[in-house]
Amino acid sequence: MKEWYIGCDLGGTNLRAALVNVTNGSVRHAISTPTLSREGPNAVIQRMIDLFHRIIKESGISLDDIGGIGIGVPGTVDMERGIVLFLPNLPTTWPNIPLAEYIQKGTTLPTVILNDVRAITFGEWRFGAGQGVDTMACFAIGTGIGGGLVINRQLHLGFGGTAGELGHITVDVNGPRCGCGNYGCVEVFASGPAIAAMGMKAVVQGWTTQIGSLVDYDLNRITPEIIARAARNGDAVAREIFEIAGGYIGTAVANVVVAINPQRVVIAGGVAQAGDLLLDPIRRTLHKRVFVAPKERVEIVPSVLGNNAGVIGAALWAYHNHENS
Repeated sequence: MKEWYIGCDLGGTNLRAALVNVTNGSVRHAISTPTLSREGPNAVIQRMIDLFHRIIKESGISLDDIGGIGIGVPGTVDMERGIVLFLPNLPTTWPNIPLAEYIQKGTTLPTVILNDVRAITFGEWRFGAGQGVDTMACFAIGTGIGGGLVINRQLHLGFGGTAGELGHITVDVNGPRCGCGNYGCVEVFASGPAIAAMGMKAVVQGWTTQIGSLVDYDLNRITPEIIARAARNGDAVAREIFEIAGGYIGTAVANVVVAINPQRVVIAGGVAQAGDLLLDPIRRTLHKRVFVAPKERVEIVPSVLGNNAGVIGAALWAYHNHENS
């Protein structure tokens, strides 16, 4: 059995890749480099191939000792055929790009792709905050809200890997339109930009809050991190913003709990750095909204693998496919 696989997280801003030991989750030679996505898919794919060769060379591990490559992709993919279908946040949206085939040709290593948050989910379940449970859900709160499910110790993928889009659970049937085309998705109300927008609105409307002074009243500098800082300073408006966002996420979590009874719900992504400011309202909302499932047995926990979650999960998925092929 080959224990070393390459995992890669294709981000809109950065490419991150590393060698992962799939028996213990350890990461070696993690390298992050700008994606430069405006140059288009071909240039980005070549940059990925160069990055993989560099990792192999610098690690000193022979190509023959590496089992394959897994790539987490921020959008919709056809996993069976290794084709990218739609990346909403990258220029050109990458329609019908045979990414796995190109990478395999450029590296000679078997290559698989899956959605980036499904990769995070798999990594956190195997070696992170989801260890030891049979069923878990993951919400990744960032520029959007991604998701993933492990059900009965299997990464649940559905048709072509499209299952687990938890950010597009409807939490308000009369809500505003989401980038996905639906109305009232949890992503509309509780993503990073949605939280920042609540902070901007509070400042513009002249509410009594520290948020404006923390950024010298430059609205473009308001982020969830700034709002969290104000909240920790005792700012009532900032705390209320996280109560609102956490309430919407908690409603989505409640829907998932009723549907699949996860033992654990992992909250990942940049916005999760707010910690209990976000997690506590999620927990309270879950308890307020669920009556037909044992809600007190559901743990709401932060992710623990950080930036490595997607890389580890993608490498594990390549190993999983290799072992079952």
